[in-house]
Amino acid sequence: MTHDLLLNLRELSCGYKGQPVVQNLHLHLNAGDIGCLLGPSGCGKTTTLRAIAGFEPVHSGSIELAGEVISRPGFTLAPEKRRIGMVFQDYALFPHLTVAENVTFGIRKHPQCAQIGREMLELVKLEHLHGRYPHELSGGQQQRVALARALAPEPRLLLLDEPFSNLDGELRRRLSREVRSILKSRGTSAILVTHDQEEAFAVSDQVGVFREGHLEQWDTPYNLYHEPLTPFVASFIGQGYFVRGQMLGHDSVQTELGVTRGNRAYQWPAGSAVDMLLRPDDLIYDAQSPLRARITGKTFLGAATLYCLQLPTGTQLEALFTSHEDHQVGAEVGIRVAADHLVVFPAPGSVAAQQSL
Repeated sequence: MTHDLLLNLRELSCGYKGQPVVQNLHLHLNAGDIGCLLGPSGCGKTTTLRAIAGFEPVHSGSIELAGEVISRPGFTLAPEKRRIGMVFQDYALFPHLTVAENVTFGIRKHPQCAQIGREMLELVKLEHLHGRYPHELSGGQQQRVALARALAPEPRLLLLDEPFSNLDGELRRRLSREVRSILKSRGTSAILVTHDQEEAFAVSDQVGVFREGHLEQWDTPYNLYHEPLTPFVASFIGQGYFVRGQMLGHDSVQTELGVTRGNRAYQWPAGSAVDMLLRPDDLIYDAQSPLRARITGKTFLGAATLYCLQLPTGTQLEALFTSHEDHQVGAEVGIRVAADHLVVFPAPGSVAAQQSL
């Protein structure tokens, strides 16, 4: 597997009617990788996707695909010359064409048109429906036809804009896993836009978290969860909350939960006020622990139960215990922190915050 750079966005700014939506964006994707642009509505992810497709001009910076500049200020290579495939939210299938005709629409003049069409339908497991029309298919089947149609011309890059948002939860999860295995089996590079983390993590090798037109972090799902670079990424990815504390040394923090020591060093001086990130799976039940919390709520999740906890100081926490440990609301339980990755950020207004600017 070669890690050749396929897509490179350098200092990209773009937007609508001269209004910058995305600013100073740096992002790169290796050939064969699947990237994802993730963030709340209106943060700039769809604008970025449209700029990559050639539907939006860029204000500054450049977009390179396979070493060729395809967008820069004053120049936008036409979308149809980019060899970029697109799968839209609403599938955009032609209602008067059969499934097979929809899939081969973009390769009608290709000598092996029929054969490629058959291969694509086999790939998405819909060869038995080749003669049907779109209105005779379920939403998930229509989405797979749209994927087959986008893959038929062998695009260098596939762009997917919220492709599963019209589908219900279980189908979304299944289809997002299927799409990943289809793209991986063909070695197709892709970029997906979504506001659904679970979808982003299921499909992608690299995820970019957007906030108000800025890319906060471009990283693996694992690193975004365990090593978030900003408080926004920390609270946006996974469930998380912050507990105020003080740095004791470069790798340890004192909070009302005791001393937490991690596997990474920070450069702020001892005594700096910080916010420590905790995930529900960082707190575990420990009957012997002197640290007590009162259960204020619980949600049974099957293999685990999510408990809402309150410390004597009033601080609210969330913890995930295995569901064999069944505790009642109002009960007191012993807890302790079991986190080897210490993630802290300077508390707003603190000395450490000044140093981080």
